[in-house]
Amino acid sequence: MTSTPVGMRCPECARDRTPVRNLAGAPGAPRVTYALIGINVAVALASLVAGGGGGVGLTTDAIHRNGELSRITLAHGDVWRLVTSGFIHAGFLHLPFNMFALYVLGSLLEPVVGAFRFALIYFVALLCGSFGALLLEPNAPVVGASGAIFGLLGAGIVVLRRRGLGIMQSGLGFWLLINLLFTFTTNGISIGGHLGGLVGGTLAALVLYEVAPRLRLPTPAPAVLTAALGAVAVAGSLAIS
Repeated sequence: MTSTPVGMRCPECARDRTPVRNLAGAPGAPRVTYALIGINVAVALASLVAGGGGGVGLTTDAIHRNGELSRITLAHGDVWRLVTSGFIHAGFLHLPFNMFALYVLGSLLEPVVGAFRFALIYFVALLCGSFGALLLEPNAPVVGASGAIFGLLGAGIVVLRRRGLGIMQSGLGFWLLINLLFTFTTNGISIGGHLGGLVGGTLAALVLYEVAPRLRLPTPAPAVLTAALGAVAVAGSLAIS
């Protein structure tokens, strides 16, 4: 046996150059993550130019008026608000906190699952977060990417667990507990949006990485089932509004 940086190996194996693979198993920058951050920042700047002011709380500029989500606006037929509300933020701290979390989780998760599945999980979590917000906060207008980000946190726990890292071992369990504590103890936080996004992202990852492999579903089926979760969230949002 021959001593190598990765342990004892047979002479033949020690002579072979084993390619080094990171956790993702795939190279490349998390482009979808960067694109989502760019869109959020661009919307915030447009809101500022339009008179949003960047103050604490929801503002009255055209972007907020036409993009924020509530049961009343959805009842008027503004279905697009289920998505647009996830790209609008209120105040100086709301945006940077969410974008930092998106950058960290996106840099971790997107290289692992790939751009398409990452975007699928993100938007399913966003739609489920919108449904949760409408369910628990029927009268308050809602904005922010927090629901989708909670979904990425839940999905990251599922994916890393699939790769052999437990919920606390990966460190994501600790951050989930901290964020849940923050959710339930801070005024002005959409509890329904956070919990809905967490459930949506977790279920999406379970379909893609637990249910589909066990049932040996053909290639399109997992993505279709995951997208169906988002469709159910949209139907639920319309029903309660």
